[in-house]
Order: sequence, then structure tokens, then C-alpha cells
Amino acid sequence: MMPCVLMVSDDPLNRERLQAALIPQGYELHGADTADQAEACLNRLPVGLVLLDARLPEALALTRQWRERSEVGIILIGDEAERLTALECGADDYLIQPWVARELIARARNLLRRVHHAQPLVHPDGHLKRFADWTLDTDRRRLKACDGRETLLSHGEFQLLNVFIRNSGHTLSRDQLMDQLRNREWLPNDRSIDVLVGRLRRKLHDDPAEPELIITIHGSGYLFTAGASLAA
Repeated sequence: MMPCVLMVSDDPLNRERLQAALIPQGYELHGADTADQAEACLNRLPVGLVLLDARLPEALALTRQWRERSEVGIILIGDEAERLTALECGADDYLIQPWVARELIARARNLLRRVHHAQPLVHPDGHLKRFADWTLDTDRRRLKACDGRETLLSHGEFQLLNVFIRNSGHTLSRDQLMDQLRNREWLPNDRSIDVLVGRLRRKLHDDPAEPELIITIHGSGYLFTAGASLAA
């Protein structure tokens, strides 16, 4: 069974183009004009991927909400100027207008493969890891603070944190970090790794002005300062 894809756009021509590109690939497609319709679809359908029109006024707010509570793949479609902001809000990928069908299909296929088939990096002897004041549940991709509050990590955030934990105390360049993040494609001079670090810092409450866990080593990369141990 092909994955279920939700198209969120109030532009019928845009949805028609998406349909023309994806229907021949066998995807199950559903459309939504508004945020409310999109929410209803996500609640009743097994959506694996959302294609979200960045021109919708609520597009960025929706991205933040969905990323906080869901593992659904999110690709925003819009202008180059909005790309970095969309990634900072939690989008998995960004397609720049005007897009071509071949690029859309490739990005959708790659993201769906990552969302549905990438295996979590689980320690063979347990699924909980402690570091600093945090516990990482590798089965559920959740961070648990010392006060008991939990935060869901996106797949990219989860992979990045595992890379940092495995290499605690060692400076890693951006290229080294990107090489260890599986099933992602990176463009030359792409700063997506910095966006991902920024998102992970926010969830770890690590002040970017004076970080204590993920230190920026100017000219070299990043240094993770907290080791991890298995939790009982």
C-alpha cells in the first residue's frame, strides 16, 4: 500500500499540479484548503507526508504544532526567502517555487522512506540513556526532563542527539555530522545542520548565547559536552 499524502493549499491550481505529479506514482492523495480541514484529515487518516503551501498564513504555525506532536513528514512549498524559517519551525524539507515534478517525487520518496523505514539508533542493552539532567527514550524518541516533562524529538533531532552522545567530548565538523545522519540529502553550503542544532538546543533548553551542552567551536564545528549512560 502506497503512503497517504495530504496536500494543504487554498490554490486549486497548485493542488492540481501536485496531483498530476503524484497520482501516476500511486500515492493516495487527500486535499485540504484550510488549517481546520488539514487537522481533520490528520485525525482520521494515516497520513505519512504533508505537502504544505508556505503561502498559507498559518503555514508556519501548523508546522510547529505538527512537529511538536507528530512524526509526520512535512515538506513546505514556497519561495526561497521562507526556506530557512520553515526549517527552523520543524519542516523536514522545503521545495522552492517553481518546482518540477521530478524533484517533488524524489523529495517525497526520500522523506517517506526516512519517516517509515529508518531504524532508531538503540543501544543493544537498553532503550534509556541519561545525560546531564535529561533521559533519552530511544524507543519513543522522547526527551524527559528531571521534572518529568517529556518532549518528542523529530527524526532528525533524534539522530543528531545520538551522534552527539556517541561522540561526546569530541569536536565534530558539519561534514562529519551530516555524514552520520542517515537517509538525508544535503546540498553544497547547506546550513540545515545549523538549523537542526538550533532546534535541538531549544528542546534541551541550551541557551544558544551561552550553551552548556552543545558548544559551537568556531571554524571547526560542534562539541557535545555531556556523556550518556544507560538508565535502569
